[in-house]
Amino acid sequence: MGKAEKGTPKYIANKIKAKGLQKLRWYCQMCQKQCRDENGFKCHTMSESHQRQLLLFADNASKYIDQFSKEFSDGYVELLRRQFGTKRVNANKVYQDYISNRDHLHMNATQWETLTDFVKWLGREGKCVVDETEKGWYVTYIDRDPATIAAQEAKAKKEKLDKDDQERMLEFVQRQVEKGKKESDPQQPTYTELKRESSQERLTLNLNLKRKTEDTKPNTSKSAFKMKSKEDLTAKKQKSEEKSKQTALDEIMLTQEREKEKANRKDYWLMEGIIVKIVTKSLGDKFYKRKAVVEKVIDKYAAHVKLTDENVKLKLDQNHVETVIPSAGRDVCFVNGAYRGARGRLRDIDTERFCCTVEISQGLLRGRILKDVQYEDISKLAT
Repeated sequence: MGKAEKGTPKYIANKIKAKGLQKLRWYCQMCQKQCRDENGFKCHTMSESHQRQLLLFADNASKYIDQFSKEFSDGYVELLRRQFGTKRVNANKVYQDYISNRDHLHMNATQWETLTDFVKWLGREGKCVVDETEKGWYVTYIDRDPATIAAQEAKAKKEKLDKDDQERMLEFVQRQVEKGKKESDPQQPTYTELKRESSQERLTLNLNLKRKTEDTKPNTSKSAFKMKSKEDLTAKKQKSEEKSKQTALDEIMLTQEREKEKANRKDYWLMEGIIVKIVTKSLGDKFYKRKAVVEKVIDKYAAHVKLTDENVKLKLDQNHVETVIPSAGRDVCFVNGAYRGARGRLRDIDTERFCCTVEISQGLLRGRILKDVQYEDISKLAT
């Protein structure tokens, strides 16, 4: 029997039946045909066109499975990027939104048997950050679009150019002037209201006029006191000038460090030759909390690592690892911040504030001691 013509009641009834999702067991992925019942699916499997598609699939099965897997993963990640962005969301919710489209590609045609396997694959490939909770698997999209990164860099560059050198210098001079005023100004005297204790008390004025000869006699004790006070004032003035010079130099060095910190602070930190700790559970308990050496950095955000106690190599994203803080006296490398790439020696660890004291051991700044260095900015060097 042929197809019903458009506009007829039979055509409208068929469209209403075909609307929405059908049962997955009556869908043929190779022919991309959805059957409405078991009898229709049986007739389709016996058809000549279906048999031809099966022969094509048998000739190169891996090619079709790889193609279906790529199409499914691209559609899932694209929906995650457009609808949820970089927010943390339940993986099953994204999957339900994906299969709500009638023409979607089914997962049973891909290399993954379950959604859990697919989510773990996304974490291994570095496309998403995945974590497992009591409510199921959650995914967070990692936005590495060149256009987005370029826009962020352009925005940072524009903000830097808006504030030119002259404005920064004026602000620095203004800060120095205010600081100098606070240090040089003595404490202002406090004035109180004059109140007479007793109204009946008489005021008497006693003028003791001395001879002119007595006033003109030099007072050696007062002169010595005045000379001593002048010397003290000169010494205090010199000390305040030295202190102001010292504070000005410290302020200049602090300003330079802030500019260096702003220029070298990145959202990626992996470097070759450092030791990291694997903190993701997506690879299983076998690799969880294991330490590895970064051998090669890939696209700034991923790296090839090798376990320190076993000849096993892995490819991991920077979100799957964290820095390692050695004991005091060991060598470390700055992986982020103003001194990124420099090497130093760990002097002290403040476990309460999660920071360290590091002495730079190479370069022009050798011997300089840096305090309050965060755990995320340094990592142990591989020996």
